[in-house]
Amino acid sequence: MSKYMTRQRRALLDYLEAHADESLSAAQIAQALSAQEISVSAVYRNLSALEEEGRLHRSASGAGKELRYRYSGAELCRGCLHLSCTRCGRTFHLRRTDANRLVNAVAEEAGGFALDRAETVLYGVCGDCRGERR
Repeated sequence: MSKYMTRQRRALLDYLEAHADESLSAAQIAQALSAQEISVSAVYRNLSALEEEGRLHRSASGAGKELRYRYSGAELCRGCLHLSCTRCGRTFHLRRTDANRLVNAVAEEAGGFALDRAETVLYGVCGDCRGERR
């Protein structure tokens, strides 16, 4: 845990908590926080610290391999498998029953391999981006 909470860090955490269902680029986060006079360097510095603390997951997405960040400190993320849309960046939580079936199938097919639910993200294109709303 961080030793102190700066105004910039608090603003970043508030933003990430409010967008826990999204994978966001640092540029998107910085743009969203610019009205609060949070510098780009403060965003990057705090993203790095949150990642080191295990409260944030970084991944590359899309053809350009843009780095995206997903807040994992939210209670709803604990122990979930995540689905991430490579077009819009939205993150979905796979229902526990579906996640359990997937984890069990992987273990069965791969000789007992155990998926790390907190670190596993499945990438694809969501129904909204494909024009197939449910």
